[in-house]
Amino acid sequence: LDAYQRRDKVGMVTFRRGEAEVALPPTSSVDAAAARLESLPTGGRTPLAAGLLRAREVLRVERLRDPARRPLLVTVTDGRATGGPEPLVRSRQAARLLAADGTASVVVDCEAGHVRLGLARELAAELGGSAVTLDELRADAVTELVRSTTDSRNAGHAGRAA
Repeated sequence: LDAYQRRDKVGMVTFRRGEAEVALPPTSSVDAAAARLESLPTGGRTPLAAGLLRAREVLRVERLRDPARRPLLVTVTDGRATGGPEPLVRSRQAARLLAADGTASVVVDCEAGHVRLGLARELAAELGGSAVTLDELRADAVTELVRSTTDSRNAGHAGRAA
């Protein structure tokens, strides 16, 4: 209800099997976003840099449409960039571009197993954002994280969240 009242939008960019694509253009429909999220395929190489750059372009267009909108990028990843040339270097460069744009970010670390590399946390640092693990995800915790991230990133700027 809160998102509906504020006219927030959500969009999805997926990155797998060597490519990044807009799976859901920015929309105010929470139902459309939930349905798309449930049907997302996973697996294959992870072109993380391509996904971040595609997300950056989507956010750039949204900023042009509504300059008062404050975007929040939520990246769900284990941080393992495995697609494309120099994948780790390129993903970090893409993250720094998003940070330079002033995009507030949260990285949801979905790394599993006993050996954890911490790459998602490193990505969050490059983005200038926060990291949260899947174990830490609860609706109230996510809501608070989003609010604190957008509040701290956009202190002193009026507008709506993207």
